[in-house]
Amino acid sequence: MRKAIGRAKGIGSALSAAVFLGLAPIFGKQAIQLGFSPLLVVAVRTSLAAALLLLLMVLFRRPFLYIYPAGLLGCALAGAINGLGSILYYLALGRLTASVGQLLYSLYPIFLAVWLALDFQPPSRITRLRMAIAMLGVLLLTYTKPAEIDWIGVALMLGASAMYALHLPINQRVLYDIPAPTVTLYTLLAMSLIVVPAYLIFDRSFPPTDPSWTPLLGLTLVTFFSRLTLFLGVKHLGGMQTALLGLSELLITIVASHLWLHESLRPIQWSGAVLLIVSVALIGLEKISPEPRRKSGWLKWLRPPGIPPDLTWGAGE
Repeated sequence: MRKAIGRAKGIGSALSAAVFLGLAPIFGKQAIQLGFSPLLVVAVRTSLAAALLLLLMVLFRRPFLYIYPAGLLGCALAGAINGLGSILYYLALGRLTASVGQLLYSLYPIFLAVWLALDFQPPSRITRLRMAIAMLGVLLLTYTKPAEIDWIGVALMLGASAMYALHLPINQRVLYDIPAPTVTLYTLLAMSLIVVPAYLIFDRSFPPTDPSWTPLLGLTLVTFFSRLTLFLGVKHLGGMQTALLGLSELLITIVASHLWLHESLRPIQWSGAVLLIVSVALIGLEKISPEPRRKSGWLKWLRPPGIPPDLTWGAGE
């Protein structure tokens, strides 16, 4: 019963994260079109989301501020990697449409499979099947004429995808013992320590005169909620299952970019969207159980030295 509840909670969290992540490139693209530089966009959305979560935890959930040193180091490493990936992502978004950019970004399950295999966590047969279906769907979705491709933008987005995939198994290790809000907070703070200095050193541009801050505020909120739900999904399902469910964010991006940004897809690209739906639906065939703590792999050092017996921050997770 407990496993079933955890599974349902994980699936719901992963799908919620996909909705929020699917809206992120829409708000980001709108902000860039309004004149905000990519580095300013990523600096503002990350730092504001981190500040909002820190304020809420200080006011209402102070026990969640506790984290053991190795866990803090893991969050710092994951945040630094994801922060660099975020910079690449928004630089790429300045060169690509929101839909195509998100489609390329959604190749991260392939990169994630490599990182997990290095950590001695090979995917199951049904997971490999779902990955194959999903990647075929992504290939169809990214179908376009070669002359229309911005290869610099593509390279930047693939780099962002690889870094996003890398931070998931790192946080997965930390999430064995630490609640998702705690991991979210310290990962976002570490991201801020990367993206804010990057803006101050390499950009320092100001917003346009009388800008509309609505897209940036929307981006901050979806960043805030997507990170919380993402790590809650990773905690209960593991990184790979959360990533595969997260591919449904493509559908959110496609629909929202069509309605808000007036971007469109060809029929062959819509067939790719159908394949992604099939891949997500096959989650019902997976035998999902909470990920066991592993004592081997390149992330084996992310282990607590001993958790105080009177600590209660994980009781409600």
